Order: sequence, then structure tokens, then C-alpha cells
Amino acid sequence: MIGIRSAALALLLTLAVAAAATPGARAEGPRPDWEFSTDQAFDSASIPAYAGRHDAVYARIDADLDAHLAHLQRWVRQRSISAQDDGIREMAELVAGDLRDLGFRDVALVETPGHPGVFGHYDAGAERTLVVYMMYDVQPVEENWRIADPFAGELVEHEIGTVLMARGATNQKGPQRAFLNALDAIIQEHGTLPVNLYVIAEGEEELGSPNFGAVIEPYLDRLRAADGAFFPMNIQEPDGDASLNLGVKGIIYFELESKGGEWGGPAKAEVHGSLKAMVDSPALRLVQAIASMSTPDGNTILVPGYYDAVRAPSDEEQRLVNGLALRADDAAMQKALGVSQWIGGMHGREAIIRNLFDPTLNIDGIWSGYTGEGMKTILPHMATAKIDSRLPPGLEPDEAYRMIREHLDAGGFEDIELSRLSGYPAASTPVDAPLVRAAIGVFNRYGANPRVAPWLAGSAPFYQFTRTLGLPFVFGGLGHGAGAHAPDEYMLIRPAEGVKAAGLAEIEKSYVDLLYALSEASSE
Repeated sequence: MIGIRSAALALLLTLAVAAAATPGARAEGPRPDWEFSTDQAFDSASIPAYAGRHDAVYARIDADLDAHLAHLQRWVRQRSISAQDDGIREMAELVAGDLRDLGFRDVALVETPGHPGVFGHYDAGAERTLVVYMMYDVQPVEENWRIADPFAGELVEHEIGTVLMARGATNQKGPQRAFLNALDAIIQEHGTLPVNLYVIAEGEEELGSPNFGAVIEPYLDRLRAADGAFFPMNIQEPDGDASLNLGVKGIIYFELESKGGEWGGPAKAEVHGSLKAMVDSPALRLVQAIASMSTPDGNTILVPGYYDAVRAPSDEEQRLVNGLALRADDAAMQKALGVSQWIGGMHGREAIIRNLFDPTLNIDGIWSGYTGEGMKTILPHMATAKIDSRLPPGLEPDEAYRMIREHLDAGGFEDIELSRLSGYPAASTPVDAPLVRAAIGVFNRYGANPRVAPWLAGSAPFYQFTRTLGLPFVFGGLGHGAGAHAPDEYMLIRPAEGVKAAGLAEIEKSYVDLLYALSEASSE
């Protein structure tokens, strides 16, 4: 029992990290070393800061700021825990009602096999059209909050200033309602918006967005005619630093399960541990199957073809990576994560390349048999692991699943059950898209010159915008928040002296600027 658990823990620790190598000629083994053809670096400061002025709208935001804050509090006070179906429909109806109050004439709750979505259309008669993505669901709450009720929407004095502390404050109700506040201020002053808007909201993002396709399906033709899509989000650090990601990796998430049966092992229930001398162990078999998918250190995937499918960095992506490398601070990131070093001591551009262009194989959880206090010597009849793999552009979910299944079968692990839980491809947007340039110009206006990455190493179903709808997609915005999915989640409302991240008023003004910048952007 102890040996099995120790081996599983070792695999968990070693497989959980992305792999390391040096760019250059292709190395021995399955992983490519990407050879860069340019040392040029993208500099977001080269994009002119947005220069438009909308003083009447800014003044309206300042005058109505207390009411705007009350709207944020109203949103976070409505429970909407998707995993528990707690307040979900009520939150969907709240979103729909707010869109109608703002003047959206075409608003509907979109029924799906799961939680409902929300659709809204504001026709301003404008030349440009923007799709705005929203999620109205939140994660369950846990203990150890510094406030008694995470759904009370309290204002709390924090070391960085006054914050709104609540579940959903920054992920994502706060920035989303701030965006709607900006719309309200524009409409109050000018009677309409500078762009047409579609709002598409789902209530299952925290569940992996299994039915988001059903939300957009009735409106595909209309949405495809838009000029871009935007997801309001707080992406600043307290010092004002901002990172703008132009996409995400894809993902597959699955369970591997080993059960006793015809191949051997107890089929119905655990048996006495002494019988291991004669009886196969499903737990050991699962550990061996997982171990077969990587090198002994866990840092190189051995599934045939897994790296071959990854698309090589384009010239544009190389310039973006080079720009990131100029501003990289590995030590600070390692300190924040509580990690002593990256694999093999890599740093700078090498680490960025591996983080963005390597697929990963990671054990999220593994369990079998007795895990309580003391001793219980048994031979478990089943063992299970939850595994995720992040997929760079080029490596498609169905192909990844196929290669893993074929690898297990070729290794004699046909009895290991593979259950798909989720999967979607990567998404990316070119840096020269008018929406991207407009967003960077707005960041630059507020002194938040962003680091721009070709994509995030994490995953989200943004392919629905870039591939299904064929639109450039930007997710981000001024503002700071922390604690998403954790206790004490907050969004900064009024920064303390010396804190450079935007407060609520500046966040809303930047959203105003973004809409006007898009309306004025050249299509070239």
C-alpha cells in the first residue's frame, strides 16, 4: 500500500509541470526544439495610445459611480453556483433584465440541455459590431473567508485600497457589470452606442462550457457578421502591469480507470493485501500505464506523434515571444508560485517557449484503496486518475485522445478504461487585428503598456469565437482582482495611494474608450 501511494505521488509531482528544452535544431527524441528565424521583438508601445476624448461620458461615470458600484454589488449578491444549480436561472434572468433596461431590444433566455444562456442585441445603426462574451456562473464557496457571507458583496479595506469582496467579484461579475455601466453612461449622454453589440452569456463556464455551442447556435449567421468579440476581464497587477493574451491552449480532460477482471485482479471488492503474491493489482497497473506515457522524470511525453502535431511558431508569434522574453521575470513568478526553479533551470525565452508550445500531461488527482489514518493492508479492486493535457495550436482534441488510446493499447493496457470528460481546441487571434490594436491603444492611453502573448498557457473554450464564428477575440481590460475560485475573492474599487491598477471609474472609462476606438479603427 505504502509503495503504491508513494509511486503515485511521485508521478503526480513530476507530470504536473511543462517540459524543458532549448530552441534550435530538432533534438533527439519526440520533442522538437523550435528554431526561431528572427530576433525582432514585438513592442506594444509602438501602437499609438488612443487619443479620443469623451469627457461628457467620463463625467457621467464619475457622477453615477455610487449607483454603478451598487450594480456590481447587486450582481455578486445573486447566487449563481453552476456546479450546484444554485441561483442559476435567477441570475440569467437578472442579466437579461439588465440588458433590457439598457435598451437592448432583442433579448432572450436561450434554453440548453444544461443551464440557460442569455442573448442580447443592441442595434445602434453603427458601422462596426462587437460580440461581448459573458459568464454569469461562479464557483462554490469554501470556508476561511474574512467576511461572514461571500455573497453579501461587502466593501472591505484592503492593503491595496477599497475592494469589493465576494464570490464572483473579479471572476467575472465585477468587470462584466462595469462594462454594462460604461454602456449606460454612453447611452445616457448620447442616446446610443458607437458600435452595435451582441451580448452572449452562459451559465456553465465553471463546468467547462459543455453547452455554450447551443447558446450561440441559433444566432450563428448574425454573430459571424460581427467585427470581433470581447470578454471584459481584470488583468492588471497592483503595480499597473498588464498581460494581454491573444488566445488560449486547448485541453483534454479524462479519467483513466483500472479494474480487476478477466486480465486479473479482484473484480468485485478489495481483498487482503497478503494475496498480492498471487493476485494482480489494478492500482499498480494504473500507475504503470500512466508511467508509460512519459519519460521517468515525467517531463517528456512518450505518446507517439504527440509533439509532431504541434504547429511551429509563426514569424508573428516569434516576435511576440521575443517581446515577452525582454520583460520576463522568472524569479518573481517562481516566488509567487512557491516554486524554486523551472525544469532543468531553464529561464527567459526558453521557458516561455516551453510554456506556450509544449503540450502537457498532468495528473490532477489519483486514488485507490485505503487512504485514512493508520494501516489497512488491502489490495484494491480499482484505481482511478484524473488527467489533463493542454494542447497548443495544431494538436486537436480528437487526435490527442486517439493517440493516447492507441499508446495504451500498444503497451498492453487495453483493459484501462479511458473516459472523456472534456475537450476543445486552442484559439488564437493575430496581433494586427483592428480589435487587438484598439485594445492595446487603450491600455497605452492609461499607462498600462501590456505584455502581449500569442496565447495563454491555460485553457478556455474561446475557439467558439475564433473558429466557430471566425472572429478576432480579445479578453482583458484594466482593473485588478484576485482570489478567483478561492477565499477572499475581490475586485479593486478605489486604489490606495501608490497602487497603479485602475479603480472602478477608470475601468469604466477605459471600456468607453475601447468601444469608440473600435468604431474608429481602420480595417486595413
